[in-house]
Amino acid sequence: MDKAGVYKAKKKDGSTYYRASITYKGKHISLGSYSSSDKAHQAYLDGKALTEDNNISLTDFQHCKCLSHDKFISIINYRDNGIYIATPIYIRKQYFEYYLDKNTVLKFDRDDLFFYASHKIQRRGGYLFVSDYGSQYNILSRLGIKPFAVYGRDFVMANGDKNDYRYSNIKVINNYTGVRLETKNGIDSYAVYIHINGDYLVGKYDSEIKAAIAYNKAADTLNSLGFEKEFIRNYITSIKADEYKKLYNSVKISKKLYHI
Repeated sequence: MDKAGVYKAKKKDGSTYYRASITYKGKHISLGSYSSSDKAHQAYLDGKALTEDNNISLTDFQHCKCLSHDKFISIINYRDNGIYIATPIYIRKQYFEYYLDKNTVLKFDRDDLFFYASHKIQRRGGYLFVSDYGSQYNILSRLGIKPFAVYGRDFVMANGDKNDYRYSNIKVINNYTGVRLETKNGIDSYAVYIHINGDYLVGKYDSEIKAAIAYNKAADTLNSLGFEKEFIRNYITSIKADEYKKLYNSVKISKKLYHI
């Protein structure tokens, strides 16, 4: 170690890099890897300043010259709340904040703290995912919202804050895949669309359950005709098997689906 908080290391190809770390409240905290000892030492100084100056707040990232924003949040949370969390989480009294980046702060209920403490949120194509057991999952699925749901059509945040993922703030409009609530002249109906190189109208129905079953029937029909796409089926728990079968047999779907 040539400078405080800096350790020289070797990559598999033999090249040198430098690790930075601090020890705070008896805990050894890694601050990341750097290409030079000067950068690693600066990261150490950044982290040390956070532990020694309680006036540095969550909005003061400009004080850090080399430390990553994720580590910045983790250290401040540990300093203020006494809990070290590797992901960029800051714990509030009744909820916690997840810093996706320095300009994007997500809010979650405390019940989700254990999960997000060990799962890093990623953003791709406008959706937020976590990786778990080798697969990627949209974080909306933890809130009872179907994958790839569209904000404003399938769900909304009650307070208008799209970054507030607390359960009490989520209002689900469409509960089932392919089903969209439509209101015309004050009358609600449920339109069903299935995606095959574009959205095809399966039909319109007077109940959400019938619409969900119609989507399943359309998916089954297309698969039976040779379409290899793995359509997500709607899982309906509010009716018994015999009632589901009766509705499945009676619900009508567009005849155009048979000639796509």
